[in-house]
Amino acid sequence: MSQDIQETRRQIFDELTKVVDPEIGVSIMELELVDKVDIQMGRVNIDLHLTSPFCPAVFGFKIAQDVRDNIYMLQGIEDVKVNVSNHFMADAINKQVNDSKPPMKQ
Repeated sequence: MSQDIQETRRQIFDELTKVVDPEIGVSIMELELVDKVDIQMGRVNIDLHLTSPFCPAVFGFKIAQDVRDNIYMLQGIEDVKVNVSNHFMADAINKQVNDSKPPMKQ
């Protein structure tokens, strides 16, 4: 793994650690909700699940949007896709979050 990819991966995991489940106030990384992170040439795909299949949808939307927005803000990241699985609103969360306008980079 090249130095650049290792650095990008570290930055992504740092950002994921900052995303907190709003219902319980704990990092999604500490809760082990991130299943897979795939990085390829400025594109990041993140698979995650929520604390339960019936976690309130508003919290699922918030977590997925925070993940996408935080990763988009990193230097060199051009596209971010979030895939929430094992949730009763997974399809709606994925569509809304992935179709939303990316945040403005500073």
